Amino acid sequence: MSQDDKEEVDIGQLTMVPYTDASPSRPRRASTARRRMSSISYPDLSDAKTVENSTLPRTLSRSRTLPRHTQVPTRLDKLPVDLAKLPKMRRWILGLVLVDFDLELGPVIHGVYPPLWLSPFESENISFSSFPDSLQFDQGSQVHSFRIRDVDSSQEPQSESNDKRPASEDGFIYGYSYFTQRRDESSKRGYQQRSIVILTHLQYPALFSSLATMLGKEYQTHDVPTLEIAFHNIANWSDPTPGTTIELGFLGSVMQVELPLTIDEQQLAETASFDETFDPTLHILASSPPLSPPPLILFEACLANLWSIWECVVLCEPILVFGPSPAFTSQAVWWFRDLLRPIPLACDVRPYFTIHDKDHSSLVNKLPPKAGLLIGVTNPFFEKSCIHWPHVLSLGRRVDNAGNKMASIAIAGPAPGWKTKTHKRYISKDRTLLKELEEALQGSERTKMQASLILRRHFCLRTAALLVPLNRYLTTLIPSPAETASPKLSFQQSSRMRPFNTTSFLASLKAYGSPLPFRSTSKRKEFYERWLKTPAFGLWLSHQEEIVQRVLAARKSNNQSISG
Repeated sequence: MSQDDKEEVDIGQLTMVPYTDASPSRPRRASTARRRMSSISYPDLSDAKTVENSTLPRTLSRSRTLPRHTQVPTRLDKLPVDLAKLPKMRRWILGLVLVDFDLELGPVIHGVYPPLWLSPFESENISFSSFPDSLQFDQGSQVHSFRIRDVDSSQEPQSESNDKRPASEDGFIYGYSYFTQRRDESSKRGYQQRSIVILTHLQYPALFSSLATMLGKEYQTHDVPTLEIAFHNIANWSDPTPGTTIELGFLGSVMQVELPLTIDEQQLAETASFDETFDPTLHILASSPPLSPPPLILFEACLANLWSIWECVVLCEPILVFGPSPAFTSQAVWWFRDLLRPIPLACDVRPYFTIHDKDHSSLVNKLPPKAGLLIGVTNPFFEKSCIHWPHVLSLGRRVDNAGNKMASIAIAGPAPGWKTKTHKRYISKDRTLLKELEEALQGSERTKMQASLILRRHFCLRTAALLVPLNRYLTTLIPSPAETASPKLSFQQSSRMRPFNTTSFLASLKAYGSPLPFRSTSKRKEFYERWLKTPAFGLWLSHQEEIVQRVLAARKSNNQSISG
């Protein structure tokens, strides 16, 4: 494919690559016993063929693909809405969106149920973000997610039913899209393309990806009535109380879900609160990344580089994540965001990002990318527009040039693997684990899943180990009980940590070390000097100070009550 052919193209005008896999099977119905969560089918990338068509347009025509709401009544308008249950449903989700691809209009929001106000910018973002912008398959389905900026709710018009949408928790709306494409002789293009999207203000990717899978499959069979059933199911759920483990009934299935205590809490299989050994087909850790397909598959071409990638993530380095599908990029970006925990998210992450996003010009331009920016893309246009980015991760299987089957993989964009212009690794790899991962790639799906869970735990423990020297130093900054009780210190002095001092911390680091296996003491010092300058450190320190201040203030008040 020539360089010019890699320019942005309109998926609505492409000839799709043949794909022979059957559509995913329907999830099993509920019974008295626990049911296994069904997982979505993904195309085998090794069967993908190069698409070369000299007649393809080299630029995307926005005038032909500008999304808009349909102006005619739809079947969704006839669905009844129980206004008493509406606030209960919106504890969990904002609404269900139906998006179709129209040959003349492009992506069209066919309807939103229950009715939900969306600004023009949000409608456009949702329309384009719910569809892949690269070749996928002839017939099939996939689930992916996206994160778009929430428009100021003050713009929302007044409603007689007083059903204003809930405010977002972090300034963003999360979408979980079940995209399907199947042959349709009645269409001029010969295909029907449709997405069912769950919109929510909650950052629970594992939970809502599972919901989107079940909703999409049921919709294909039972059509619009599925949305009304889903509405009532969700409205009947208990409150999404942090730190609880609950059973959620949805479309005939029952999910066992653990909600994190805070969004920055690390949810691990080994510490899950289920009454039995964690099984990814039975249990859901709500804030964890989706586990289907096994994440190990995504990183096959860069397994040996994962330790460098982890360092870049925690050091708030911007990374462009390129993939063959939105399903791959969104799963990978959520995986990296998860590895940051318990460090708060201080930067912007976009699981699937398109050129039509309202923030495109501010995030992708000729300037250096913003610190910590993680964006998942599939359009080869980004390979050129992000050529100045320091780090590019391309997902998928490694390409072998020796002439075997893997060499037939030809995905537009950078070849699978890790490319960095600036980063030099600080810590040592776990070579024993690396060998186990490489062997797992040749094993069964269950083996790959178990290896994926082990890999996630490995890097979660490394993030925790990163914080050990900092937590050790912070304890020296906390006033002692005697100081807290001393009448010589003001309330403010005795209920706050002393200021963080970089020189003192580095002296503590030199004296006591770090559990991370650094390649040398100079590498260790350089790594922590860099991390102390990241926005992640500033946010983490602020959170620690708030926690300590609350504890010390309570202790001071207690002491005063006793003395009084």
